[in-house]
Amino acid sequence: MGTVAPLGWYALAAFFELAGCAAVWEWRRGQGSVWLLLLGTVSLVAFAFALAQSPAAAAGRAFAAYAGVYLLGALLWLWAVNGLRPDRWDTLGGVVALLGAGLILFGPR
Repeated sequence: MGTVAPLGWYALAAFFELAGCAAVWEWRRGQGSVWLLLLGTVSLVAFAFALAQSPAAAAGRAFAAYAGVYLLGALLWLWAVNGLRPDRWDTLGGVVALLGAGLILFGPR
């Protein structure tokens, strides 16, 4: 798995997924060239590679744990890229989702 901790891989996966989807989103709305679509595709491949580094024994468990990290990343994207500050309910939901992701990934088996 390398030297990056599982949450680090999930954070990297979230960044690449958000960036890739945002690039396709902008291209689809006519706000970018076909190069933006290519960049989005490369970013989504990097997302899949990063997510595949999860230490979880089952893909479904890895994906479920990642969902909490993705949700928190999406709220940070909302703030940093879209310029909309998450409200207290967004923040609380992100924290609850991240706690849930931790339980799924690190809970005793």
